[in-house]
Amino acid sequence: MKKKDNLGLIHIYTGRGKGKTTAALGLALRAAGHNFKIAIIHFMKIWNYGEVKSLRKLGIDLFRYGTTELIDPEKLSPVDFEQANKALSKAEELIKNGGYDILILDEITVAIDFKLIPLKRVVDLLEKKPDNLELILTGRTCPKELFEKADLISRIDEIKHPFQKGLVARKGIEF
Repeated sequence: MKKKDNLGLIHIYTGRGKGKTTAALGLALRAAGHNFKIAIIHFMKIWNYGEVKSLRKLGIDLFRYGTTELIDPEKLSPVDFEQANKALSKAEELIKNGGYDILILDEITVAIDFKLIPLKRVVDLLEKKPDNLELILTGRTCPKELFEKADLISRIDEIKHPFQKGLVARKGIEF
């Protein structure tokens, strides 16, 4: 793998506002323009989002885990645990094998918050990150233990949202 200059930071995009995944995808879009090798692992996200088609056109490797059902943290099913653990195992595999300049773990902090995967395993993953890998974590909630490991943290807060006026999610904008 060709080493890219100045890679190797850990980013976290968190908060209750819309745009965490979008921020991570923007970084991926920029990096793809410089021929970086990029992988994205979706935790709990297998719906047919618009970005899935775009990512494939850009040659970004995408690994998706979850179900088509929304996860209720009060009623977790065995398949929820299985899928989240498969996603984390894939992240561990990609980090161990190398080959990527950027790895995005989309919604991983939600999987931790829902107790689908253990925080310690994610902390261990961050500690095993190769020096030349840019690692991005997204999700609404983020434990302080991950904040301590991060180099860049952006909190995206909701101030105003169209849903408050009764607007539904729009194709190409929210999905």
